[in-house]
Amino acid sequence: MAVLLIVYYSRTGGSRQMAEAAAAAAKGEALTIFKTADHAGPEDLLKADGYIFCAPENLAAIAGVMKDFFDRCYYPVLGRIEGRPYAQMVCAGSDGENAVRQTARIAQGWRLKEVQPPLIICTHAQTPEEILAEKTIPEEQLALCRDVGLAMAAGLNMGVF
Repeated sequence: MAVLLIVYYSRTGGSRQMAEAAAAAAKGEALTIFKTADHAGPEDLLKADGYIFCAPENLAAIAGVMKDFFDRCYYPVLGRIEGRPYAQMVCAGSDGENAVRQTARIAQGWRLKEVQPPLIICTHAQTPEEILAEKTIPEEQLALCRDVGLAMAAGLNMGVF
């Protein structure tokens, strides 16, 4: 059975909900490993056939804990995971595009293959209070996250990537 690794980071719950939705949908199609960015490492990337990366955009950049995951893992797996498929999901207050670009650039360095367009869920949090508040992602947006997880896992399981 194909192995899908979902790596996520979340401070206020938005990205966690997104990643959980993707994982729940993926579990019926592929062995799904679900890890926070601070607990995932190179060995997890090497064991998996494909990846979903999910994190918030903070200050117009990928969240620091997710960046730390990429920093710790980049060189240990360089040249060893080429061609594997990936998708990404970003929880953003207003934009999310820069976090998408940063993750895509890291994936390009690893020679991963993007197999789904990035999913950006915008919470529209703009004030310090809204930004720091616990998030609740609406069901219709969680359905999009489930679609990402299901499509990735099914594609891996069928060998279409």
